Amino acid sequence: MALVQIEQIFPSLTWRIRHETMYPDQPFDIVKLKDDFEGIHFGLYADHKLTGVVSLFHEGSVYQFRKLAVLPNAQKSGYGTRLIDYILDFCKIQRATKLWCNARVNAKEFYFKFGFHETNSTFSKDGQDFVIMELILNYELQ
Repeated sequence: MALVQIEQIFPSLTWRIRHETMYPDQPFDIVKLKDDFEGIHFGLYADHKLTGVVSLFHEGSVYQFRKLAVLPNAQKSGYGTRLIDYILDFCKIQRATKLWCNARVNAKEFYFKFGFHETNSTFSKDGQDFVIMELILNYELQ
């Protein structure tokens, strides 16, 4: 089992992982988000090698995660789950009221495990079908 650490990283560190995982046949710049430098980015290091990333954006207490990506050769290792658990904990500390994402339709089962539910909002982009999924966060005030 690999030594796993998750830490906040610079936006530019997410780009290679996003590209290799999500858009390997597209130009590199497709992975850059216009608001990347306003987001909070987390990297999962497996044995000190950056292996997975996720980016978090918020408006008030509503958070959205984007570009959850784990390198293809490390998928099915639980790293995506570790990243989601980490941002859920982060949102709890921030007292977020909702966490949502644009989920690829073929990945929605993954998000159900964390309590996310589908909304009626769907769309297609770059040949992929997406559904907006959300999780209402009711954290008790301590």
